Amino acid sequence: MKKLSVALAVFNEENNLEGCLDSVKDIAQEIIIVDGSSSDKTVEIAKKFDARILVTDNPPIFHINKQKAIDMAKNEWILQLDADERVSPDLAKEIMNVTSMSDEEIDIYQKNLSNRKLFLRHQELLEKRDGKIGTEDGSYAAFFIPRLNYFLGRYMRYGGVYPDGVIRLIKKNKAYLPCKDVHEQMVVEGKVGWLQHDLYHLDSPTFDRYLRRNKRYVDLLAKDLQREKKNTTVIAPLQYLLVLPFWWFVLTYVRHKGFRDGWPGFVFSFFSALRFPRAYVTSLQNS
Repeated sequence: MKKLSVALAVFNEENNLEGCLDSVKDIAQEIIIVDGSSSDKTVEIAKKFDARILVTDNPPIFHINKQKAIDMAKNEWILQLDADERVSPDLAKEIMNVTSMSDEEIDIYQKNLSNRKLFLRHQELLEKRDGKIGTEDGSYAAFFIPRLNYFLGRYMRYGGVYPDGVIRLIKKNKAYLPCKDVHEQMVVEGKVGWLQHDLYHLDSPTFDRYLRRNKRYVDLLAKDLQREKKNTTVIAPLQYLLVLPFWWFVLTYVRHKGFRDGWPGFVFSFFSALRFPRAYVTSLQNS
């Protein structure tokens, strides 16, 4: 069995961290925690799991601390997690099985994934946005894990939210985060596969938490608009106040069937669409 390191970057996660670490304690030979100077009991909780801990600052681009945690890992395979994510027993077993396979065995495993078409279609969309992920040849160096997001009382499966594939399982020194943007993809030197079982993401168990997280992304988008001067073009008011929010709502709620997730599906589509006018107005106020 290959040894596994679990790496997290955290900040004030006393309400989430124990559940996350408890879900991986039986498969992790090493737990790495990079803490952004938390003011709560986050570090105390990490110590209960014998984690190796680095306390540092908390940069706005939190991928910086994620990469620090990845760099600290000693084992061949690294599972990078967020504190509000949970690894199910089925996913834990799959991780240990896949990391013990040869590349030939992984090729066969990939062809037999029950959601293979859905996963590959999702990856194609990511690559249209971010560019090619990984290589066509060589050894497997990273794996996407499908993620179920918990929002206002239910796990979301529609509205374009699922499978929300995230690269979380990587080979040491074969993948890294560029640390330039919170939405960036891992850079992978090798082939990229998928795991079948879901990673549970307790993203927004309450509406208050959702609004706080949403505001963070709105502020980052506003900064991007200012930096690239997209808020000063002639078409900017029409684009960010009307076209983009309408397009996004129709895309997520109608085309991607967000209505099948009930009331949470409507709320998600509506408020995620509002990020465009909110970011535009914020960028003007800060100019």
